[in-house]
Amino acid sequence: MKTLIVIPARYASSRFPAKPLAQIAGPDGVKTLVQRTWAAGLAAGQMIGARVVVATDDARIAAHVQGFGGEVVMTSAQAQNGTERCAEVAAQRGDYDLIVNLQGDAPLTPPWFIADLVAAMAQGVADVATPVLRCDGAMRAALIADRRAGRVGGTTAVFAADGSALYFSKEVIPFCAHDFKDSDPTPVFHHVGLYAYRTGGLRDYPRWPMGQLEALEALEQLRFLEQGRRVHCVQVAANSRQFWEVNNPEDIPIVEAMISHNAGLA
Repeated sequence: MKTLIVIPARYASSRFPAKPLAQIAGPDGVKTLVQRTWAAGLAAGQMIGARVVVATDDARIAAHVQGFGGEVVMTSAQAQNGTERCAEVAAQRGDYDLIVNLQGDAPLTPPWFIADLVAAMAQGVADVATPVLRCDGAMRAALIADRRAGRVGGTTAVFAADGSALYFSKEVIPFCAHDFKDSDPTPVFHHVGLYAYRTGGLRDYPRWPMGQLEALEALEQLRFLEQGRRVHCVQVAANSRQFWEVNNPEDIPIVEAMISHNAGLA
């Protein structure tokens, strides 16, 4: 399957303006969030033989990406989310079977997350697939702490026995009546900000109206569920690597510490 990895990047985030250009420190120096996500995309692209582009409507982001050697596809300011931006790229680059949406705030995404997703799509599981990562007690506690502090943090997912998504939420679901030790596996799955779409299934997405659940949660994947389309959840393994996304400015030191941790692994 001919695959294109697209990194949607917008400047005008309501919670974190100019987020793609935020500075993120690591053992390799200080780089922007979009540059670090670009590097994650390249690592995955090398593994699966895919091209990588950044999709943006902002000239500042475009100039920055081109400055570090990245490829840019300009999209419209009317795109309401990353999936609509990916649909625009698919319309411009119509010779791909599969579009992977690597969200621009996920620089800690290991390449095998994308490889596992593409492998699942090759089996014909659905028109859309997305990874989920089982939380240990520490990650579940971090998600709950974000919500108690009033921050919109990571997304969680619940799915059927066959992997079909039932719901995604920025609340921590399912509710668990007790706490877990840091290393204990929990029934909570962290949804990784990553999607793979068949180009045919992606083509319809911008034509559908935004549903009530998508509007309430601000989660783009809910539009597929509200239209009765199957979203397949692929369980992935962290392999000792730490994973978090940059949703708020407070996430930057967390991600910086995780970059250092992950750099020390083989």
